[in-house]
Amino acid sequence: MKKSLLFLFMLLVNFSFAQSINNYKAVIVPLKFDFLKVENQYRMNTLTKYNFEKAGFVAFYKKAELPQEYYNRCDLLFADVVKENGFLTTKLVVVLKDCNDKIIFQSVMGSSREKEYQVAYAEALNKAFVSILNLKYKYNGTKAIAQDQVVEPASKDRVMIQKNTNEVVTTMSQSIGADLLYAQATSTGFQLIDSSPKVVMKLLKTSQKNSFIAIKGDIQGSLILKENQWYFEYYKSDVLVSEKINVKF
Repeated sequence: MKKSLLFLFMLLVNFSFAQSINNYKAVIVPLKFDFLKVENQYRMNTLTKYNFEKAGFVAFYKKAELPQEYYNRCDLLFADVVKENGFLTTKLVVVLKDCNDKIIFQSVMGSSREKEYQVAYAEALNKAFVSILNLKYKYNGTKAIAQDQVVEPASKDRVMIQKNTNEVVTTMSQSIGADLLYAQATSTGFQLIDSSPKVVMKLLKTSQKNSFIAIKGDIQGSLILKENQWYFEYYKSDVLVSEKINVKF
């Protein structure tokens, strides 16, 4: 039963992403990725463009002269490949952004334990592209409407504060950021990234599936699911603080 529900959930997620991706005419591939030293090192950019074309996309290199029908930047997706830290393992993620630098889709993490760089990068990249191939991209003719990310005004959520000295629980109002964080699986749990993409928080699995040990910079606490909402809870000056966190797993 659980496997069936998970399978259905993954189908719905893929369908949702595919509908968004299908609004874009083509994808632009850079000539160099930040984790490499020179353009098209290990033929990574060539392989990336090839994989997008294999997945059904029209793909161009960044400095290529585009046909007139692709002049509108906001009809295009902009690809990047990001290398994640890994001990003795090469880990790559493919990211697609719109013309306003907002993440539209992020692939699963592809990994390889091969020692030779060219082999390892190629294997990890091909594994990351599996989730893009599964989208079954096909341009639907709908004009993509790219706009600055809309962030609703931060509401004054109730934050619980407990003083250890007398165990009196009081409440106060505190503005909580509304930015959506994306969960990316790691060997020990997840890491939460923003739209940069930058790692904001690291999560370590516990025996409870709805509770994680959470590390945000120098702060260590817990990420807990309560009433379908995630909260980052930690102590500050002997006071328990609870912050609402918007997470997409």
